[in-house]
Amino acid sequence: MWLDDAPRVAVYEGVDRQRFETEIQPRQRPALLRGLIGSWPAVAAAGRSPQALCDYFIARSTAHKVMLQTARPDLAGRFSFTDDLRTVNHQQRHLSFGEIAPLILRDSADDGAPTQYAGGIPVDLVMPKVLAENRLDLLDIQRVSQVSLWIGNRTRTAAHWDLPQNLACVIAGRRRFTLFPIDQIGNLYITPLDMTIAGQPTSLVDFFDPDFERFPRFRNAMAAAEVADMVPGDVLYMPSLWFHHVESLDSFGAMINFWWRDAAPYMTTPLLTLFHSLLTLRDMPLEERLRWRTLFDHYIFRPDGEAPLDHIPPAAHGLFSPMTPRNEQHLKAWLLQHLGRGTP
Repeated sequence: MWLDDAPRVAVYEGVDRQRFETEIQPRQRPALLRGLIGSWPAVAAAGRSPQALCDYFIARSTAHKVMLQTARPDLAGRFSFTDDLRTVNHQQRHLSFGEIAPLILRDSADDGAPTQYAGGIPVDLVMPKVLAENRLDLLDIQRVSQVSLWIGNRTRTAAHWDLPQNLACVIAGRRRFTLFPIDQIGNLYITPLDMTIAGQPTSLVDFFDPDFERFPRFRNAMAAAEVADMVPGDVLYMPSLWFHHVESLDSFGAMINFWWRDAAPYMTTPLLTLFHSLLTLRDMPLEERLRWRTLFDHYIFRPDGEAPLDHIPPAAHGLFSPMTPRNEQHLKAWLLQHLGRGTP
């Protein structure tokens, strides 16, 4: 398959927090941290057997219900949408982890069985003791916004991006990540931004069998791909907004992800800005729209590094003042007022 010939993600060994923060994270590129969590109790349990790992999780889980996704055997573990994009190509239901684990174990032994997959399980709610016992010393836990468990059979997660930065920790089973920089968005054929399976828009391309008549530019994405092949104990660092396709290479697998943002607490997803621009920018004449891009560059993106209001006294910066709680409240009120009545 074409992925076998793709360039590999850079590999690091013996990484500690200082090296991660000063050498790896500043590069803002994917990095495979080999064997970083090999001493975790969860990895040790998985090394004994899939049953032992599930027993470890069940003994520490609550009755909190999470989503189980089930796909027909002929889909080969590819969770996506139907061809007409009207619905997903699999079933979804909510069960406790104690109910989910036996189904995953049962079907992992049968290649002709449905694929069972539970993703995005909030570890702090469902199994908080697991979080306490399996620590990731690269991060101050106070910086982490979410910790998620992904567990299932041989699965494929369509290429997507995430807003937070991410450390993906493989506990059981081999995994292959295929990564692309965000500039490949036009070559990956993404679903509408408001059409998601688990919160993020995804690529419609089947990486195992690309349809080049329907998705011809995917060949360009193939040339930009990087691959990380992972085994239990490995950790993959993914910067914000890197596309990643995830494939479980074994009949049973489990992974825990740590998510965080290096952003001020008041900052929410810029997708809200993008959706707002459907009302304010998208349907303008091209030349007018390009003039607005100049304004965005000047006031927001600032590629030249210049501060746009240096010529104005700080006390007169108005809505562009530093984001104190009071100014945040004022800005939101201003936006709500003008959204309700159109052009200010």
